[in-house]
Amino acid sequence: MIELPKPAVPHDLLRSLRAKAGQFAFNNVVYNWSLGGSVPHGFITQLADLWPGDAERGRWLCSGAFAMDGETLALHNDCWEPSGVGPHWLRHMHGFDWLRDLKALGGDAPRLQARAMIESWIKRYNLCQPSVWRADYTGRRLAGWIALYDFFGESADEDFQDQFFVSLIRQARHLSRAAPGNAPGLPAFYAVKGLIYAGIALQGRESWLEQGLDLLEQETGKQILPDGGHISRSPAQLCEVLQIFIDVRQALIAGEYPVPERMAHTIDRMAQALRFFRYADRHFALFHGTQEGDLTLIDAVLNRSNARGKVLPGLPQSGFERMTLGRSMVMVDCGTPPPSPYDTDAHASPLAFEFVYGKERVFVCCGSHPLDPAWQDSLRATAAHNTLGIDYRNSCEIRDHQHGHFGRKPRKVTMLREESKDAVLVEATHDGYVPLNGITHRRRLYLGASGHDLRGEENLTCSIGTVKPAEVTLRFHLHPRVLVSLIQNGEEALLRLPGGAGWRFFHSAGKLSLENSIYLGQGTRPRKTKQLVITGRMDCDTAQIKWALQREAR
Repeated sequence: MIELPKPAVPHDLLRSLRAKAGQFAFNNVVYNWSLGGSVPHGFITQLADLWPGDAERGRWLCSGAFAMDGETLALHNDCWEPSGVGPHWLRHMHGFDWLRDLKALGGDAPRLQARAMIESWIKRYNLCQPSVWRADYTGRRLAGWIALYDFFGESADEDFQDQFFVSLIRQARHLSRAAPGNAPGLPAFYAVKGLIYAGIALQGRESWLEQGLDLLEQETGKQILPDGGHISRSPAQLCEVLQIFIDVRQALIAGEYPVPERMAHTIDRMAQALRFFRYADRHFALFHGTQEGDLTLIDAVLNRSNARGKVLPGLPQSGFERMTLGRSMVMVDCGTPPPSPYDTDAHASPLAFEFVYGKERVFVCCGSHPLDPAWQDSLRATAAHNTLGIDYRNSCEIRDHQHGHFGRKPRKVTMLREESKDAVLVEATHDGYVPLNGITHRRRLYLGASGHDLRGEENLTCSIGTVKPAEVTLRFHLHPRVLVSLIQNGEEALLRLPGGAGWRFFHSAGKLSLENSIYLGQGTRPRKTKQLVITGRMDCDTAQIKWALQREAR
């Protein structure tokens, strides 16, 4: 008897079915009844919140508005799910990370505001509701409530404390059944963190701690790469995961539990990888949904990680190379895209690079938007990066923004690095366009002359024979503080950095033009900037463009 293979179930459909099944199971009278039971009267271990809050955001909360990434959202009485609000706002509101902002502000008014908002939330969400009791929201909320209880709860009256602990234990019971949840990536780690905190802080709940540590080990194996990077290939997501690990380590120490040796090694590896993505200005490279980042927080994370040693030249599993010579540094994305379901925030940017001279950013990716899905989708495009595009198509097919996974994408990305004391050469290829037109892109980047000479060579090869000419576009996005002008009848460009250094840009083929661009490296407001663009046409089986950026003599 021959058995036919079962059809594969797409990841998105599978997660959707699981989510609907979870909603059906959790959102009913019997389930809510099952969350009842004995209620704790306090914590056996007081855990601490390790991270700096923002007093200005605390002031906004006291005046009736949430604040995040430079934007504000007015509080409307007890409305915790205002219409038209995206997932980033809901995660912020229901995760309760903003409690540390009220604590940073200090005084009785922020303390009373925290209590009032917690009471409002408990009254509104006393029963399990899938939209805000999802595992990652609940994990964040429980961790915040437990770690910041000394700020808002210890001096509260008995009525508040009774309500608080009833809600907390019900949420913790739910989390022990729901964790790590249906959402992959970072949400799983947040769910696990909340479960571990509840297991340490509440008497007789060691089983939750054991469950949380088992889940943490499982997710570590899935998401943390051998070089310490996160499977999303995002520096920003790596920073968040490292924060969670540091929190869990500190919670174990506070509860007098041993810290697993593997966890300690994982923290070391992640901290080394995070340092890799940091430029001389102490902010992040702008790859895969990452902005420059909060300097105070980045410093705090790396300081608490106790990472030591030299910055690595490359992250082989994450797929990044760092070319450093003199005051110049080039960061190159030469890895394969993240696998589904971890690719929802990944950018279509194979072989893209950024160039920094000292603390001054020169060639930059366009960045990302922390809140707006439309901007996020646009900035994932190949054209928003310093790399080569063909026929105005993305090197990875970005599907609808609801899920955002890649369809077509590079299957093979290669990298070769050669280095001496005087020069660094990185050569990389990707085949993202092969399914469309058979064309493979090979990029060679050379950094020499004490960092004052950056050269690039773009080689295109068609393996199936050129059927029709292909339009080639090579982009170099400039940081807003870099001044640029075309010279030599438009054949060259002169760049002037804020510190006064001059650089000259050359190219060997195609037409050079100066076009408008935007920079979203910080906050939510795009900054106008410029980009150098080389356009040409590939009408045979091979094509080559050479370019160079060289420091001008003073």
